[in-house]
Amino acid sequence: MQLIKSGKDRTVTGRPGPAGWRRRLRILLNAVVFLFLCGLSLWLAVLVTPMQTVDAAGQTVQVGAASPRLSGSGPGEVDLFGQTISTRPQFSGPIRPRLKLTHITLNAQVNQFARDGDHGTLKLSARLTGGWRRYLLWETLIAAGFSALLLAAATGWQRWPSGTKVKVLAAGVVCVLGANSLCVYLLASSTPKVLKNVDSVEDLVGRAPSSPVRPARGPALDDVNAVVIGDSTAAAIGNPLVDDPNALDRACKRSRDSYAVYLAQTNRWNVLNLACSGATVTAGVLDVQNVGDQVAPPQLAVAQRAMKASVVIVSIGANDVRWAEMTKLCLAAKACDDRASTAYYQQQLDAFAKDYYDLLGQLKQLPQQPTVLINQYYDPFGQDVGCLKSQGVNQRMADALRSRLADMNTLLDKGARAFGYRSVPQHFSGHGLCSQRPFVQGTGAEAPLHPTAAGELAIALADQQALASPAPQAAPASPNP
Repeated sequence: MQLIKSGKDRTVTGRPGPAGWRRRLRILLNAVVFLFLCGLSLWLAVLVTPMQTVDAAGQTVQVGAASPRLSGSGPGEVDLFGQTISTRPQFSGPIRPRLKLTHITLNAQVNQFARDGDHGTLKLSARLTGGWRRYLLWETLIAAGFSALLLAAATGWQRWPSGTKVKVLAAGVVCVLGANSLCVYLLASSTPKVLKNVDSVEDLVGRAPSSPVRPARGPALDDVNAVVIGDSTAAAIGNPLVDDPNALDRACKRSRDSYAVYLAQTNRWNVLNLACSGATVTAGVLDVQNVGDQVAPPQLAVAQRAMKASVVIVSIGANDVRWAEMTKLCLAAKACDDRASTAYYQQQLDAFAKDYYDLLGQLKQLPQQPTVLINQYYDPFGQDVGCLKSQGVNQRMADALRSRLADMNTLLDKGARAFGYRSVPQHFSGHGLCSQRPFVQGTGAEAPLHPTAAGELAIALADQQALASPAPQAAPASPNP
């Protein structure tokens, strides 16, 4: 074997010496940093590029992109009342569409994003495609700007000639533009085809559109001024039953101390309380509910017989997200914020968001166009949980449950605002479970953590104040850049 003279970079065997290895390692590290900064530029661009507003058939949505993924294809995202839900359609490329529902003004067919007009069909898919094209143009320019800024900062620390720095900077910008253009091409080429048959939110989230609830059989209830629909909070479970209860009143545990009764007394109204313990959107409000040996008709179906009712109050969500089960699990496992239960609760919120959207849309189609109040849920614990110490409940557990309750209330609030309804927060401050005058029933009561008569009165006062306030105005969507 021929020998080679040794030098700084090579040994006598022809292999790189220590200095050569250091130079190669330095080149490799620079290349890694270069690629990292290019990828970071793309990620930051997607993160900060403003979503684009799209109006179609009385709907206002915003379109953008989800955080980039390393996979070659996958679902996009729909932000429905604060819940991130994966789309049923699959999109090509690491950058995928994101859609956010912000406002709805239609009075009929609210769950459809398409309509027929004098100038042909206005389809959601065409508007969304146009919005995403505008978004991606801005995202490309912002990505180029980030790459130039980050690479300029990185090369500033190097003892390179100015010409080398300029070349590296230019190469970085070209690299980012090339990678981004490829992602944009994959998305732009697949999006129109994917969205060709998308005409509603249901199409995006993979749910079959529900049929409108038909009015229940029976005579018109023309003397009814307001209707209450919902769950055990509205039924006021655990308090004395209504006077002369029928079989369904007993099964649903409707009380004479419900906030519906207090509102009736305050306003001299005839209030029809259809709420039923255990009701959910899909089993109770929009469809029948089996309650013991009784079958309760869909609450919204009965509500439609009250053609002259000017107010509809809704209390729904706790059973949909299985709040009682989550509370029992928390107490039993002594862990309320572990990953498993958090993931499970998030799944329940995602499912409820879809059902809630359906309910809000059907309320929008009521012919009398009533004022709609969406009641949020109260905090049953308050800041003092000392009386629950013997049952193993500490402040951390209560805070975790309170946080999850806040997530549900946020969903309720965003949905109400998107449809132009009044969202009513409930405050039991100073009257938690361990206070001297609690507004909730104790853990040994028939209906633990449900409102007492005083709690129901507090809800009625909050609703009364909401009814006296001006009608909510939809917040304008963020302007396009």
